[in-house]
Amino acid sequence: MFKYTLDNKRYHTLNYFYKTKFGKKVFKVPLDLGFSCPNKKTGGCIFCADNSKSNITIDSSDLLKQFEYAKNIMEAKWPDSYYIAYFQAGTNTYGPVEVLKRHIDTVLNIPNVVGVSIATRPDCLSQDYLDYFEELNKKTFLTIELGLQTSNEETLKYINRGHDVATFTDAVEALQKIHVFTVAHIINGLPYETKEDMLNTVRYLNDLKIDGVKIHALFINKNTELAKRYEEEKFHILTKEEFVDIVCDELTYLDEKIVIERITGDPIVENLVEPHWLTKKFVVLNDIDKEMVKRNIYQGDRVKD
Repeated sequence: MFKYTLDNKRYHTLNYFYKTKFGKKVFKVPLDLGFSCPNKKTGGCIFCADNSKSNITIDSSDLLKQFEYAKNIMEAKWPDSYYIAYFQAGTNTYGPVEVLKRHIDTVLNIPNVVGVSIATRPDCLSQDYLDYFEELNKKTFLTIELGLQTSNEETLKYINRGHDVATFTDAVEALQKIHVFTVAHIINGLPYETKEDMLNTVRYLNDLKIDGVKIHALFINKNTELAKRYEEEKFHILTKEEFVDIVCDELTYLDEKIVIERITGDPIVENLVEPHWLTKKFVVLNDIDKEMVKRNIYQGDRVKD
């Protein structure tokens, strides 16, 4: 069995990482502080319908109500667990550091909260935030999640990402200097990207010595610029089989110590244009497992290639 898993996976699972670090089951509690995004000034990323939200985030400005609601849902499945307060929606470092600090102080007072995970953009990390994160990291287990999506500069322009690869590199290196656990988000199947483009993205992250990776499949939401372009251009959407093939190869190019925090997405069905196979999450996960067994491959197999 692969040494960084507890459930016969062939990649480094988040469940293994948390259980090894904290001694019991840990799950993330998604929270929405109502933060916007600086990229919206120029139209925002073309795939963005709204701020990124979990399917179990409720519409409430009361942080403690949000936490309790999501916690109760997840505790029904995983009782007697620890929690990571996950500031997921929007760009959570887009605004004064004192605002985020106040909310984090609130959640750190909740029993059994053992860490904080903060989603943001690589071009939105001021020195004030880095200084705060250095101190926060001494108090709790801190994770910073940064959206990269791709290491292809032309694709970054096409999706109106609003930053280049160098900005992402600088952000990761700044977080590494203060020893903050850093996770990159990537998207497979962005318009006009080849499989080699996607593999280059994970090779780049591996060279950067990223701590964790979240792998998403591109999905098209209604009423987005991406949906409009898809209607006009009919660019290729990955099939389930193509996605599985690409993910299996990507995992072999990532060092075995890198935590795979996510390996597919969770689109909201009523907002989805394509691909519909993505709504069957566990089918996708099982197909990845079966394909890795079929090929007899593991995470990190090609790192020295």
